[in-house]
Amino acid sequence: MKVVVAMSGGIDSSVAAALLKEQGYEVIGITMQLQPLSQYADAQKVAHMLSIPHYVVDFRDVFARFVIADFCREYSLGRTPNPCIRCNQHIKFDALLNRAKELGAEMIATGHYARIRNDHGRYLLKKSTDRHKDQTYFLYTLTQEQLQHSLFPVGGLTKEEVRRIAEKLEIPIADKPGSQEICFIPDNNYARFLQEYTDITPKPGPILDRQGNILGEHHGITSYTIGQRKGLGIASREPLYVTAINPEKNTITIGGKSEVYASELIASEMNWISIEKPDGPIIIKARIRYRHRESEAKVTPTSDNEVMVKFTEPQMAPTPGQAVIFYDGDTVVGGGTISKVGNAGDLIQ
Repeated sequence: MKVVVAMSGGIDSSVAAALLKEQGYEVIGITMQLQPLSQYADAQKVAHMLSIPHYVVDFRDVFARFVIADFCREYSLGRTPNPCIRCNQHIKFDALLNRAKELGAEMIATGHYARIRNDHGRYLLKKSTDRHKDQTYFLYTLTQEQLQHSLFPVGGLTKEEVRRIAEKLEIPIADKPGSQEICFIPDNNYARFLQEYTDITPKPGPILDRQGNILGEHHGITSYTIGQRKGLGIASREPLYVTAINPEKNTITIGGKSEVYASELIASEMNWISIEKPDGPIIIKARIRYRHRESEAKVTPTSDNEVMVKFTEPQMAPTPGQAVIFYDGDTVVGGGTISKVGNAGDLIQ
């Protein structure tokens, strides 16, 4: 079977390609050029070592349209987007899958830490063996069609096992550290990127407390996110956090830690994986950030692509623009984009 492997030049995708070749697949390596200065020399080296064909495909236009533009739009609206989720949704498992089919490949593979299982004809997305590296949070948008044609070769391994395989195979990037920052903002300066990319100059505005009193001045709402503590520039006996962002009034509201917690949220753009769609309320575990602990919640559908989520215990800083993912044990039930947050009675439909 012919399979296209998304090769970034990192250790995980390199080992994924090596494992698939070892298993007898006809492997084609593709590096997606997403930036003008995209680096793909490491991927070429690994492909050459594995004796597999390697191509660089220019996805800069589609990346700019679906990932960067979304990132800028969301921040301008006072929300905090997750570009890695959008990249998986529109680039790796859509544009790349379409390109793979053009090459006659039946499958695509990535170095994600996740697993796929076929349960009586329904494809399930399950957590990786290495729970510290599990990346299912970023993959909840995958459809049944995409899961059917995807492989995660390292999903059943730990990171240490992947490194040992790389060393054994003498893959030249075995000691290469994993990437951490958003790929198109390597210096992690979101505000500067947004100003340069959109030509929108950050507009200073008031920092308020919950009662509406002016405590100081912010540098532009794009420099802040819900739950942020550092960089507020406000003297206080207790730690202060961003509790609300109002793009219409250009204000930032801050408060104590207790004011950051919320017990309810509304999620939209829902995608269900293990089930078609709940026909009523379900009690399930929910995760509001990648590294956040899962918590029990009641999830109630309010429309075809929207749900109300009520947590048993209030959660710290659920943030509009981020994702909430629902789990049943190690299986991803579904997920969506957080659109509103509040406490009891705030989000009555």
